Amino acid sequence: MGDVKIAPSILAADPLKLGEALKNVKGADMLHLDIMDGHFVPNISMGPAFVEACKRGSDLICETHLMVEKPERLLSGFIAAGSDIITLHVESTPHIYRGIQELKENNVGVGVSLNPGTPLSVLDSIWEEIDLLLLMTVNPGFGGQAFIPGMLEKIKEARYLIDSREKEIDLAVDGGVNAENVGEIVSAGARVIVAGSAIFGDNNGADWDLFRRKTLA
Repeated sequence: MGDVKIAPSILAADPLKLGEALKNVKGADMLHLDIMDGHFVPNISMGPAFVEACKRGSDLICETHLMVEKPERLLSGFIAAGSDIITLHVESTPHIYRGIQELKENNVGVGVSLNPGTPLSVLDSIWEEIDLLLLMTVNPGFGGQAFIPGMLEKIKEARYLIDSREKEIDLAVDGGVNAENVGEIVSAGARVIVAGSAIFGDNNGADWDLFRRKTLA
């Protein structure tokens, strides 16, 4: 089945206790940082300074998920902040390849994300450029939503398409993942599990080991 990586979504952590949250998820594989602009999605969240703070407070890989319109306008700031991977939504720009080129020129991992209603066929011309495919399994912009059950088939299809290629691509799932459904999500083919509320909840990640055990079981 391959190794499964866990990426705590820092958006769900208590912003007043960021350092504590980063310590509590020690042993995670990467951090998932949601950037929202109030246009592509309704909410507004963090910017490059937050990414830089996470890099100072943790030695984990930082995957920066840009849920913003025209992300190519903002790439330089998030690259300079130390993002290891930057994930772009195909729905957010007509110039996805321009963004991919800039990431490659700066030795930053290329992530591409699809909303629940976006078919995998939009990736036909860029599969060879992708390091990480992030499938949204809720409508992006809000934490705490329920996993959309129909997305299991999309995960399975993405797993098949990735396995049919020689290029190694991490298949990540983001949205509504919890200790009860993570097993079937991994069985469907996900190899990077993004979770926010399920890890941080009301205790800022203090008992995240339960989620980790369920994921890796």
